[in-house]
Amino acid sequence: MYDHFFIAGAQRSGTTYLHHVLAEHPEIEMAQPVRPEPKFFLNDALFGRGLAYYHDRFFSGKPGAWLRGEKGTTYMESAKVAERISQWFPDARIVFIVRDPIERAISNYWFSVNNGLEQAPLEEAFRHEEERWQQYDHARVSTSPYAYLRRGRYVDFIQVYERYFRPDQLLVTLYEQLMENADAIGALHAALGVSAGFVPPSLHRVVNESEKLDATLSPDLEASLVAYYAESNGRLAARFALDLSCWRRFR
Repeated sequence: MYDHFFIAGAQRSGTTYLHHVLAEHPEIEMAQPVRPEPKFFLNDALFGRGLAYYHDRFFSGKPGAWLRGEKGTTYMESAKVAERISQWFPDARIVFIVRDPIERAISNYWFSVNNGLEQAPLEEAFRHEEERWQQYDHARVSTSPYAYLRRGRYVDFIQVYERYFRPDQLLVTLYEQLMENADAIGALHAALGVSAGFVPPSLHRVVNESEKLDATLSPDLEASLVAYYAESNGRLAARFALDLSCWRRFR
């Protein structure tokens, strides 16, 4: 019998990096492949195949591993996924990595551009998001490639998981403090219940970095985004006792 945890997001916040460093821990086996993600709990047809299929299809039985994890960056945005995970794994830990929401939005934009999903200039895409975020090919991608800004209101998504999991099961960590930080990775190991003394060989490896051409925002747009996120950032910090001072625009 295995215990389980899930890296539920957020997109463009180091989830692929975390998958790799956690997969190197001798007590952890991560679902494969890392890309494309299994999306098992999001896909109705896959979910319908049952628990045995899930274990057989995405895990190989890593010797010595008792904790199994899955990364699904679209999981954060789905109440259906939260409910399904809770049905099968009611004691699972859910890991959220959150990043300066403006930096995350810019990275998300360039990811969409680099994958042929976005043609609009950055500022135009941000300013007109509300009109177009649902206008995408649902058969091609599992979640909107245009939800750059709304996706950064993290607490709105995390609170959905609070309906299904105890507070101690929800682990929220900051991208800026996690990346290449052995102490932060060790603390996460401890929170997951595995040995905290293990240092992953890939600790300083850069993965899934998006090619950036321009990340400059006009002063008025940047100011409006700071105001847009102020309330949700405040709720996030208060709810999970987070110090968000590493998000330079929000100090």
